Amino acid sequence: MDTNGSNCYSSKYDLKKEKELKEKLQNNGFELKPINHAFWRAQGSGVTVTLYNSGKILVQGKNTEPFLDNYLNITPAPKAAETSLPEPQLYKYSSWIGTDESGKGDYFGPLVVAAVLIDETNKELISSLGVQDSKKITDTNIEKLAVKIKENTINSVVVINPEKYNQLYESFKNLNKLLAWGHARAIENILQKKECKNALSDKFGDESLIKNALKSKGVNINLEQRVRAEDDIAVAAASILARNEFIQKMKKLSLQYNIDLPKGSSQRVKNQARYFIQNIGKDKLGNIAKLHFKITKEL
Repeated sequence: MDTNGSNCYSSKYDLKKEKELKEKLQNNGFELKPINHAFWRAQGSGVTVTLYNSGKILVQGKNTEPFLDNYLNITPAPKAAETSLPEPQLYKYSSWIGTDESGKGDYFGPLVVAAVLIDETNKELISSLGVQDSKKITDTNIEKLAVKIKENTINSVVVINPEKYNQLYESFKNLNKLLAWGHARAIENILQKKECKNALSDKFGDESLIKNALKSKGVNINLEQRVRAEDDIAVAAASILARNEFIQKMKKLSLQYNIDLPKGSSQRVKNQARYFIQNIGKDKLGNIAKLHFKITKEL
């Protein structure tokens, strides 16, 4: 890996994953353009990404680090000046709301946004449960942890089922704006139950998106967004609630239409979508799928 500060990254990329990365970028609002000696150049979310025919990938822009974490599963090494610093975010506040979402990269199923309030009454208990980023936990354990989190916290789970999701996407025309709306809704639901002055979420776009969504609801709160916020127990707990709800809703949709609905946006997902259209109907696809994904056009 070659880095030139936090705003530039270049490395070799597995070209077998080119189509998968391209589709993920398109689904998240990136604009792709052809370029000489390259597969494409993508622009969006504060970065420019170029994948060259040689297999080299170049990422440039102010949000390079979030891009590496969210799209390439790469955690940049800490800067030398930061290595001796403690983790200031872990228990920075005496009470705070953590938010996270599940389902945004899945063609089938809902988008789920969850929020969890952590304070002095439950901080140690939730931490003792072994709460961590839901991506590191099996579905079985997620369900068990979700029960305990719900029992011991003030929380909110906002489920945006596919039909409603497609309506909102038509209105917002942007996934990050839709996500911001969901995060703001979850935070607002908690504040209706208990006062809290701080909120933390994973960084998925411009920080002003959630803040503006909250202001539109008359909510004034100290909101912080940062990369890898799932390290925080409130955000991790929210990620578990969101993932658990997503899994349960996927099971219900599969039973309702008597079809296996796989996660993600792979070829298997595409095959099942084609089967659904042929056997149940194209007009019903919006009941189970996020229609703005590239898969819909390919079908």
